[in-house]
Amino acid sequence: MNALDIANRLDFDARTCRAIVETPAGHRSKFDYDPQTGLFELAGVLPAGMAFPMAFGFVPGTLGEDGDPIDILIVADEALPIGCQVTVRLLGVIEAEQTEDGSTCRNDRMIGRILQSRMHADVDDFEALGNATVEELSQFFVAMNALKGKSFDVKAIGDASRACALIAEATRQC
Repeated sequence: MNALDIANRLDFDARTCRAIVETPAGHRSKFDYDPQTGLFELAGVLPAGMAFPMAFGFVPGTLGEDGDPIDILIVADEALPIGCQVTVRLLGVIEAEQTEDGSTCRNDRMIGRILQSRMHADVDDFEALGNATVEELSQFFVAMNALKGKSFDVKAIGDASRACALIAEATRQC
């Protein structure tokens, strides 16, 4: 079984699902899961002074409009290793469109916190995370994509219910 076949265990009532870490927080190296080998491959390196602000990965058992599993940023108490599977409480979603070579598609970024968090146990939605943090996360993806010759246009900021609905929709597309 590969990581893409793992059930995401989306729970609307608890606002939880599974996530797989591709890139640890604080790393400049971006990794992508390769379903053919079951390994994580180096996909690129950010410039000096730029690093992933949180663990970055995907929600298994989903398929986004860009052809990849749905992306997720993970708030955690410490760095999570590549390939780690965690259960997250969804906090919300940065709804966005990404354009590359004249082709535009949805490429949302879910945001969740590890369910077992001690430091962030009281963070249950974007409001608790703070508007400044959500804006900085949005701008990180704008800047990261610009470095790759792509545009990342934030269309909306959605709550945990919206994140659940988008994951459910992406699950049905698999």
